[in-house]
Amino acid sequence: MTVLLVVGAAGVVLLLVALLVGDVLDGALEGLSAGFFSTEALAGFLGALGFGGAIALEVTGSTSMAVVIGLALGVLLGAAAAKASRFLGSGESDTVRTSDMVEKIGIVVSAIPEEGFGVVSISVGGHITRLNARSSVAVPAGTQVSVTSTISPTAVQVEPLFLP
Repeated sequence: MTVLLVVGAAGVVLLLVALLVGDVLDGALEGLSAGFFSTEALAGFLGALGFGGAIALEVTGSTSMAVVIGLALGVLLGAAAAKASRFLGSGESDTVRTSDMVEKIGIVVSAIPEEGFGVVSISVGGHITRLNARSSVAVPAGTQVSVTSTISPTAVQVEPLFLP
């Protein structure tokens, strides 16, 4: 039982280290199995193997059964941790840049005079952003427009999709 508890404790320690210097450890595991392994997955596997095996040993009294149950729990929790780590790590940034607006559809909030500026509302990644907008033709409020380019961090060039 002591060996299983030590393995479980090693998983907890590895998880704590991963929280502090996770990127360094992920670099060390990078060459293993095309990105399946992560520090979090390894920590989850070791923790579940150790603690799950120790509980199974206490309940069943069988070392072989404890190892099998610990391995099964370790694989399940390790896979779940790897999937969660990949999901959280692949999320898009919460920062929306003006360059992200190109080719997006928006609505004119404040009419855009010909060769002048108005205001458009654009949704990108769930973020609704209002920007100054310029168009080569006059565009009335409520018209759908497509962003063709960025002018500055707060302004975009748009073209109407349909003119009334």
